[in-house]
Amino acid sequence: MKKFKENFSERVFLLLALSALSVLALITVFIFTKGIPLIAKVGVVNFIFGMKWSPSQGSYGIFPMIVGTISVTLGAAIIGIPIAICCSIFLAEFAPATLRNIFRPAIQLLAGIPSVVYGFWGVLFIVPMIRNYLGGPGLSILAGSIILAIMILPTIISITEVTILALPRHYKDGALALGLTHWQTIRHLLLPAAKSGIVAAIILGLGRAVGETMAVIMVVGNAVALPETILDPVRTMTTNIGIEMGYASGEHQQALFATGIVLFIIIMIMNATAQYITRKK
Repeated sequence: MKKFKENFSERVFLLLALSALSVLALITVFIFTKGIPLIAKVGVVNFIFGMKWSPSQGSYGIFPMIVGTISVTLGAAIIGIPIAICCSIFLAEFAPATLRNIFRPAIQLLAGIPSVVYGFWGVLFIVPMIRNYLGGPGLSILAGSIILAIMILPTIISITEVTILALPRHYKDGALALGLTHWQTIRHLLLPAAKSGIVAAIILGLGRAVGETMAVIMVVGNAVALPETILDPVRTMTTNIGIEMGYASGEHQQALFATGIVLFIIIMIMNATAQYITRKK
């Protein structure tokens, strides 16, 4: 009877795991089936490097949106990664237990806030501040980068802190016994030892930034043009899909699915890189 229960439990868990993989496979097949015909018709080079997006005229170039996606994500990385790593170090090495018990739930709460709330806050606070003090329309790469930087903080902070805390205790004890200060131990020993986990955390956080839609729609301006400065409006691939999918049909709809294929491949590459780095460690 015990053997039967074990075999039954094993098969149930296997079925649940396969169901999750099946959903992913169905989504992948659906997206590629819908988008590949348009890419085959337009051409991969023309689709990815085309400068003009005008579905009514049969032009499907997404290069400005790729640049917009990269610009906003890179800006979020520049703003968010240093803050996240410093916060992780503080929680893991410096914060007293009482303060740590307050900070951790507060940071985790950031992950549960709906993205539309971030976007609404950005429209009412970040955008006017940029417009008044830095110039431009306010709806810009900078606004999107600030919002996304805040949104990726919980992922990077949580994984980085866990990685640092998981290091063997004798690493730190040995360094302190040799005469290193606490900060020297963190900088020259703990951070290098936790490098693979930190890199994986950063990649996973940026994966969320690349795929974010609602908050970005509200603050980047959604202009299909190459930006010249961080104060210019842009349109990302996710916002393009979110804005136009409601009324798209025919080739236009296929072009949006093709945009999803490019986005899907980018995110899969980032997640695979994070998994590879983690396994390598």
